[in-house]
Amino acid sequence: MGQLFSLNTSNSIYCSHCPFNIVLFSLLPSLSFHTHFAGRFFLIAGTMANAASGMAVHDDCKLRFQDLKSKRSYRFILFKIEQQQVVVDKLGEPTESYDDFMASFPADECRYAVYDFDFTTEENCQKSKIYFVAWSPDTSRVRMKMVYASSKDRFKRELDGIQVELQATDPSEMSLDIVKTRAL
Repeated sequence: MGQLFSLNTSNSIYCSHCPFNIVLFSLLPSLSFHTHFAGRFFLIAGTMANAASGMAVHDDCKLRFQDLKSKRSYRFILFKIEQQQVVVDKLGEPTESYDDFMASFPADECRYAVYDFDFTTEENCQKSKIYFVAWSPDTSRVRMKMVYASSKDRFKRELDGIQVELQATDPSEMSLDIVKTRAL
């Protein structure tokens, strides 16, 4: 694959995968990140402290997830990023269906979600799996997509017990048929 980044004599770093000879960042007190997203490259300015700390996760997110996992108090939970932290956006009652879950996603904004999926195995055993969904519709703003994509892994680590992950840009990518197939 070769070397991804190279350092030149002016202490600037370049990416060998980008179509342009573009400076990714200079070795100065402020730091910029570089990421490839859908075949395009983006530069994101920031400071090293912000890059290392990641997005904050509100305690309520972890508490509600524990309620879903252990008490089955909710069928699903939607989360959104608001004011530099992940917060609970919507709680789905235990009686709500997968259609209710699908209808909860905004058409033009990103969200994270967890869904407690009940199913029956071929051996006729009742089981449940917790799905994590990273919803990033094509119609959402590029900056929003980038923030959600870069914060996803850190947020997912906060939710101990995720069994299946789905990434979707369109409702068809998280249809009930796909969920059933991934459960087995």
